[in-house]
Amino acid sequence: MLKEQPLILNENQPYIHYNKGSVVMYALRDYIGEEALNAALAKYIKTVAYQEPPYTTSLEFLSYIREATPDSLQYILTDMFETITLYENKAEKASYTQTPEGKYKVALTVKAKKLRADTLGVETEIPIDDWIDIGVLGKDEKELYLKKHKINQPETAFEIVVDELPVEAGIDPYAKLIDRNPDDNAKKMK
Repeated sequence: MLKEQPLILNENQPYIHYNKGSVVMYALRDYIGEEALNAALAKYIKTVAYQEPPYTTSLEFLSYIREATPDSLQYILTDMFETITLYENKAEKASYTQTPEGKYKVALTVKAKKLRADTLGVETEIPIDDWIDIGVLGKDEKELYLKKHKINQPETAFEIVVDELPVEAGIDPYAKLIDRNPDDNAKKMK
């Protein structure tokens, strides 16, 4: 059995670089923006296209992505590419009340934990200080609210006002982060 390596060092484990890689690129587009990501990819391709040996490496690829990523988000490159980083995000409580103005005040409590795993799968909890989506969805999964919030505590409470009847709310509702159990990221309203 092959030991899992960070994405940047992964080789001969297609289930990691195809499955995890696609999630990471989707998340990266969300974090730094599609325009910045596409510009970095275009610059990289222009540099390495039709290259003779020695060929490009994943480290060279990452340097172009790093250049396009703001300083405040450099940590996501470490988490997504250079280490095996996992999350345990969970929507703990979700409820709403209708306001006198006809809007809906959502009370949401989330839990968040960040872990690093070594190549043997041994996990160690590390401090969380990450920008993570908090979302509220309505009927037919209509997005009523979606915004990144700095999560730096194991448990955080939010009050969010939305214009339409909320159905569920949660943390990282679209599972952009590698979560051990993404099924508990959102909670139906009571």
